[in-house]
Amino acid sequence: MKKKTRLLTKSRFKLGMECPTKLFYTKKKQYPDSKLSDPFLASLAEGGFQVGELSKAYFPEGHDVKALDYETALSETATLLEQENVVIFEAAIKFKNLFIRIDILKKNGNSFELIEVKAKSFDSSHEDAFFNKNGSIKSTWKPYLEDVAFQSYVLSGAFPKSQVKSFLMMADKNAACPTDGLHQKFMIEESDGRKCAVQVEKLTDEELREKVLKAVDVSDVVLKIHSEDELRPGLPASFDGKIHFLSEKYRLDERIISPLGAVCAKCEFRCTDEDKASGGLSGFEECWSLQAGVKDSEFLEPLVLELWSSRKKDKFVEGGKFFLKDLSQEDIVAKSDKKDGLSSTERQWLQVEKVIKGDKSFFLDKENLLKEIDSWKWPLNFIDFETSAAAIPFHAGMKPYEGIAFQFSHHTLSEDGSVAHAGEYINTKRSFFPNFEFIRELKKSLSKNGGTVFCYSPHENTYLNLIYRQLLASEELDKEELLEFIQEISHSTAKSDTSWIGKRDMVDLWKLVKRFYFDPATGGSNSIKAILPAVLNSSSFLKQKYSKAIYGSESLISKNFSDFIWFEEVNGKVVDPYKKLPSVFEGISKGDQEFLMNDDIRNGGAALTAYAKMQYTQMTEKERDLVLSALKKYCELDTLAMVMIVEGWMDFLG
Repeated sequence: MKKKTRLLTKSRFKLGMECPTKLFYTKKKQYPDSKLSDPFLASLAEGGFQVGELSKAYFPEGHDVKALDYETALSETATLLEQENVVIFEAAIKFKNLFIRIDILKKNGNSFELIEVKAKSFDSSHEDAFFNKNGSIKSTWKPYLEDVAFQSYVLSGAFPKSQVKSFLMMADKNAACPTDGLHQKFMIEESDGRKCAVQVEKLTDEELREKVLKAVDVSDVVLKIHSEDELRPGLPASFDGKIHFLSEKYRLDERIISPLGAVCAKCEFRCTDEDKASGGLSGFEECWSLQAGVKDSEFLEPLVLELWSSRKKDKFVEGGKFFLKDLSQEDIVAKSDKKDGLSSTERQWLQVEKVIKGDKSFFLDKENLLKEIDSWKWPLNFIDFETSAAAIPFHAGMKPYEGIAFQFSHHTLSEDGSVAHAGEYINTKRSFFPNFEFIRELKKSLSKNGGTVFCYSPHENTYLNLIYRQLLASEELDKEELLEFIQEISHSTAKSDTSWIGKRDMVDLWKLVKRFYFDPATGGSNSIKAILPAVLNSSSFLKQKYSKAIYGSESLISKNFSDFIWFEEVNGKVVDPYKKLPSVFEGISKGDQEFLMNDDIRNGGAALTAYAKMQYTQMTEKERDLVLSALKKYCELDTLAMVMIVEGWMDFLG
């Protein structure tokens, strides 16, 4: 049997430009890929499937090439291209060992318009939006433009006598959605094992006329990419040289050696212990073993990649310093920034010093933390928001990627130590703009006391400012009252025309973690999902309190849990509470589980995806209830986690 030729597709080209070595690992079962499900989840969360279908609706005369196998798709495309003028969706084009599927291909005689559709926003009012002041292409745009440049190269190669113009079709930040529920006209369905968006309702004349997606001509940028040399580690300088090199190496299945560096921290080709037990290989570890001589046992030692908030990782690796224990005070010059607590460099050196000394104890700046606590007013209030920003707005008048707040959780901690889940909100209605109802419910919940309000990261403050601006432009009857409330619990951002600092301005617990607390068990991460297990592992008070089935009882009120145990140890180590969240899938068939959610709701991205699925997919009432229940429990744990962190610190302070 003839062996199939390995073709360089646009996704593989993008991967090779990102890191040439990854071409050797991709699509091989022995190398687990943590990003395999990400494109679906990310596309769903951002509305990428809907963007693709909406773009097709702008070309009602278009023909869809639905065949998945290369040969059939190429044959169908070739037949359609026999027409003098034609629009093709997912046109299959092959040139040498290169293969692409073009989102929208418009043929007019001897000319082509290549349109790549992206669920990304673009500000049409800005000239030269793709370029820096020195004329170079902005790094944020480069992968998208190189994608189009690759497709243009293949199309021009396949049709050398034709003219090719290249476009990026994206959501225009300045375009207002003309109607409510535009996104609801494109629902996610599964066909032949593939998840896709299907147009379930005809678009109105207004929706076709007032386009939220705009095609931007990038032909000149593509020409610049094609003609200019650019040095990139492990690759030739010219663009066509890069394509030929990657194509040949992929065809021959040969590993390309790419320099190690900070970028390796984001490598998706890693192995869990479970993967290794079933014969899986770690591409990440192979790279570091081949180039840095790191032995299998040494991967238990923290690499310099774990150093918190450092821009020197590439420099350290280039200098042969691969592990945190290899660093010295000359590498990290710890200096005070004359503020309470740890400066960035002091925190970095503390992380390194604890590794060098084998010190696994936590650090707590008791003096400054006590000073901070003295400024708090009891009872303490902890809030967390879940939000969404989709490419196709949910509501009339909204701009692409304009945010909505669909859920919050609110816990209180009293001075006597009592804890209660005091409030929550979640929008369950489709095609409903929840932000003003959200802020009314938040006001109702927080107005029950005058205590200090806490959040974790600037996210909540950013969204309160967004809702403030939306309220200003609204005609809500209680507008002034709601604006006053937002000003009370937040502070203005750079986008605000009015400046304010509220008398109950939220205390950012994330900032307190960075200044006053460090535990080696977090691996340098300040994520609440890393901090919570570390604090639980160190606090005897938390272990004793939450190892009992009291959460969700009369003594510890919860809205979504009953007699729940949060603290559990396995082999002397605390079980991550987020992994104890009940599954969203109880009572649903395995096939439906895989379609509804590729992972349980254990992080913000998954919560956003779950909400998107409620908006974009057809669900039974039972399925919706299960997803809602899981979302509520996830958000409740986020605010309970904040409570536990503060309780743990109180325990450490004695």
